[in-house]
Amino acid sequence: MAGNTFGHLFRITTFGESHGGAVGVVVDGCPPGIEISEEEIQVELDRRKPGQSKITTPRKEADRIKILSGTFEGKTTGTPILLIAVNVEYESDDYLELKDVYRPSHADYTYEAKYGFRDWRGSGRSSARETLARVAAGVIAKKYLKQRLGIDFISYVEQVGDIRADIDFNKVTLTDIESNIIRCPDQGVAKKMIELVEKVRNEGDSIGGVIRGVIKNVPPGLGEPVFDKLSADLGKAMLSINAVKGFEIGSGFEGTKLKGSQHNDPYFIENNKVRMRTNNSGGVIGGISSGEPIYFRVAFKPVSTIRKEQETVSRDKKKVALQAAGRHDPCVLPRAVPIVDAMSALVIMDHYLRHKAQNL
Repeated sequence: MAGNTFGHLFRITTFGESHGGAVGVVVDGCPPGIEISEEEIQVELDRRKPGQSKITTPRKEADRIKILSGTFEGKTTGTPILLIAVNVEYESDDYLELKDVYRPSHADYTYEAKYGFRDWRGSGRSSARETLARVAAGVIAKKYLKQRLGIDFISYVEQVGDIRADIDFNKVTLTDIESNIIRCPDQGVAKKMIELVEKVRNEGDSIGGVIRGVIKNVPPGLGEPVFDKLSADLGKAMLSINAVKGFEIGSGFEGTKLKGSQHNDPYFIENNKVRMRTNNSGGVIGGISSGEPIYFRVAFKPVSTIRKEQETVSRDKKKVALQAAGRHDPCVLPRAVPIVDAMSALVIMDHYLRHKAQNL
């Protein structure tokens, strides 16, 4: 495989480029009988699309999704599902001056090193526009898991720059997250985050941060030894998202400061079920879900395209002073929240089907 496919039993293959004809995904291995519509998928795509607030790129791509196969009378048939969004609002001429220049921290140089040439229009295949295909596929997985198991996916912006929300993720709701344009459930902290994003945008710069991912009501027993641990697949899923530079689950790096007696999660029985009094393991022990909420953090770097002048080089190895044009996000985090949700759902869906296949 060429790195465009994710999953085993529930498998997605994405296709398309930023300024190509369309972006889409083939979903294979989806169980039959799931009620799904273009309108349901569009709700999540609208959370990811550009131009949705004053702190995102002003580009107005509609991201209108079409279901071209795999459903009949509003339900999945068990055959491959093709979801596609035609590219409409793009301006390739914005990138003409960049076609022979390697933009700092972009994939220009590395793609050319791998393939011998590159699509310089809006970053081509390395563009974050590809993620709309993941979000579309994730809607199907989320609906199945919610209906079948009551699983909820609650991701939100926890940190922008050095501004961090100290909030109990167990109490966060989707309404809290969607109550402001930065998608941070703490209203006071959200205001400070928005002010910071506006400040760096006005300076011609960008800023990164952290998204907290939370998955609730996951049953115990999901995950595979040894290389397909649930935590390992979640890590791969998150690190495959554009601009992600770090992943930690449970106590993460903070757990290294504790002793074993402090970090261990004691078991107890509640309503005839095995529970844990603490959850430093983040809902995954030995690579297998414990039944406790799964929680993790995903670190996003600052957006690479900025208006500030930067030093770089051209394809003919000459020094160049670059001041990028175009329409870009000063902070990618608000639009990345549904992407984190989608990748979480794709991992859990795949592992649930694998678990059912093994334990008939």
